[in-house]
Amino acid sequence: MDTAESPNRRVLLAGALASATVALAGCTPTSAVTTPSSASPSSATSTLPPTTPAAAFTRLMEGNKRWVSGDLQHPDRDPDRREFVAQQQEPYGSVLSCIDSRVPPELLFDTGLGDLYVMRTGGEAIGPVVTGSVEYGPMTSGTPLIVVLGHQRCGAVKAAYESLRDGKPLPGNLQAIVKALEPAYRQAVREGGSDPVETMARAQVTLTATDLRTNNDLSPLVKKGDLAVVGAYYSLDTGKVEVLSGAPS
Repeated sequence: MDTAESPNRRVLLAGALASATVALAGCTPTSAVTTPSSASPSSATSTLPPTTPAAAFTRLMEGNKRWVSGDLQHPDRDPDRREFVAQQQEPYGSVLSCIDSRVPPELLFDTGLGDLYVMRTGGEAIGPVVTGSVEYGPMTSGTPLIVVLGHQRCGAVKAAYESLRDGKPLPGNLQAIVKALEPAYRQAVREGGSDPVETMARAQVTLTATDLRTNNDLSPLVKKGDLAVVGAYYSLDTGKVEVLSGAPS
């Protein structure tokens, strides 16, 4: 070994150790409470994920209140959080919502990376693959909450309603959405009312939530109190989420 190079090597080693220390500091678990930075809203306090249906539901609804008021925290949306969840995740909620561009669950519940499993289909239509996706969190990692989230002025529901009312199938695979929403259409027809499309949209939420709550795989978790399946409805006008069924106590 050339002794003339040893000081340089010691400098390089010291630099490498300093870099490693910084890297390890960046991996601090988000379960530790962090102090929000006044300069960066995305550095809002991060806490342990709720583990009970009631706590998870409360966390989501508190986030929606912030969305309505505009007093947002933007939690879990910074590089530290991205690094922390890169290797594993512990979402505390699963949300099945519509594909509508105005209804992004992560925003309207003021959540961040790793907080929610999100499935989005036209009019919250479900089938085996979608149902399996909803079941994934509760059945593999103990996610304690499922929310089926419909919304005001749903285009998919309106298209399905008109297709079924007029007996005119929609083109391509859009007809699969119509078929999936037919039970909600039939319920809306029975109930009547001045706005049958809104009635159908709400019926779709409650029927889907009931189907999930009572299916063979999820119902044992619901009966044990380990899981709640909530039906909810989002107002495009106000930003508020209204609970229709299944709120945990």
